[in-house]
Amino acid sequence: MECGKLTIMAPLLSLAYSTAGSYTNIFTASIFTALAMPNLANTLPVANKPIPDYTTSEAGNPFVDGWYADPDTEIYDGLYWVFPTSSYSYDEQTYLDAFSSPDLVHWTKHPNILTTADVSWATRAVWAPAPIFRNGKYYLYFGANDIQEGENIVGGIGVAVSDKPEGPYVDAIGVPLIGEYHNGAQPIDQDVFIDDDGQAYIYYGGHSRANVAKLNDDMVSIGTFDDGTQFKEITPKDYVEGSQMIKRNGKYYFMWSEGSWTGPDYSVSYAMSDSPLGPFTRVAKILQQDSAVAKGSGHHGVIHIPDSDIWYMVYHRRPLSEADGNHRVLAYDRMYFNGDGTIQPVQMLVRDNFADGHMYGWTVYDGRWAVADERLTVAPTAEAKAMLDTDFADLVFEATVSISYGLGDAGLVFRARHLSTSSDGYKGYYAAITRAGRVVLEKVHGEKRTTLGEAGCVVTLETEYAIRVTAIGHHIDVYVDDFVYPMISVKDKSFSHGATGVGARVTASKFGHVSVQRP
Repeated sequence: MECGKLTIMAPLLSLAYSTAGSYTNIFTASIFTALAMPNLANTLPVANKPIPDYTTSEAGNPFVDGWYADPDTEIYDGLYWVFPTSSYSYDEQTYLDAFSSPDLVHWTKHPNILTTADVSWATRAVWAPAPIFRNGKYYLYFGANDIQEGENIVGGIGVAVSDKPEGPYVDAIGVPLIGEYHNGAQPIDQDVFIDDDGQAYIYYGGHSRANVAKLNDDMVSIGTFDDGTQFKEITPKDYVEGSQMIKRNGKYYFMWSEGSWTGPDYSVSYAMSDSPLGPFTRVAKILQQDSAVAKGSGHHGVIHIPDSDIWYMVYHRRPLSEADGNHRVLAYDRMYFNGDGTIQPVQMLVRDNFADGHMYGWTVYDGRWAVADERLTVAPTAEAKAMLDTDFADLVFEATVSISYGLGDAGLVFRARHLSTSSDGYKGYYAAITRAGRVVLEKVHGEKRTTLGEAGCVVTLETEYAIRVTAIGHHIDVYVDDFVYPMISVKDKSFSHGATGVGARVTASKFGHVSVQRP
């Protein structure tokens, strides 16, 4: 059988990926599109600049390298900005970095935009920055010192200012902006929001209590409400921390994090109101851990693409195999609204088209791996694997695969366990194309490999083949280019779940447009 002739079939085109984020036909909506375009996502021209229109971070989550958490966002001069916490042990959080991007794919790191040395009263950690622009200045609000109620310690929410979004930022007032508990709310985890009428608000709170206050026009002092108070409690049910405010179609969305930040139950919920002051009645949880993708997901910011109804939730999460509570990474996924204005649950998708030139989030088990020309490449070796920290049971797994030279094979690894750097040391499944002109599905159990199915397939060097594996329960199908009829269809119950990745044996190979999710 000849492989390599990609044919888009009308029945598949009718099953494109829905705005609800549910799986219909990933390959039609992603791989075919990707092969025809420089990257996997569609773009819409606005003011001669493409607008990102992605379903997730198509170049992979995490989208930047390193341990970071508590991201907040802004758009400055046509660039998308993310301001996170440096996610290490508390006393190591002495600085803040920022990241900017023209397209949500290629990110530039701006290190040390604010450090404890820049804030005379910040004797310990700085974290959870919140950016905003006003009066020709860039403001950055932050928490410092982690003060506790009843303690006579200086700390709380500070404000720094700069002439440039990348800083350097300097302490604007020399003391905390909010340095005491009000209504039982710890002064941390602030978000700053400027309403359409020009009034600025600061939303904040820890220890399961939330407040809102007005900011004066100078952005460095607290205003007063009509009733003479300065802090109004707005705590919704199950609030813990991580305040965030957005506005859409005249509705105010107050969002927050629930659960323990070190635990797998960390999550994001929201409330809606007709007023920036509430009342805020909890509507639903919209982001939580996915046992196949990541845990501890929460404390987010939101990017709204101007002149569109495209929204992204930017958040932190903890890799599945990571045990250190401080070790968190930055991710973003699409946020969709229903017709009545409510928010759909955010789905963590696993994609990587390598358009950013990196392989963040991948772990190498043998082999020399690199990213070149938007492909993950590997030099020939006896056994090479590059794996994602996932744990899928039922799945739809797709990628493009090509062999540059060599006499072996290259393909997709799934439901893999006990990964190690020793050749053939893992347990799992491997679906591959071979230089001998075959498509094979193997069961790997340590050093023992068992062929579960194979089919003839002409394999040409430097030709990219799109491979899909669907595994639902004991049933496994392997497709190559034609996604109507599987080339291999078997039943096997040896392995029920595990990691996903790519591998090669005795070939130089290239992989692209990786996509993994539940059916």
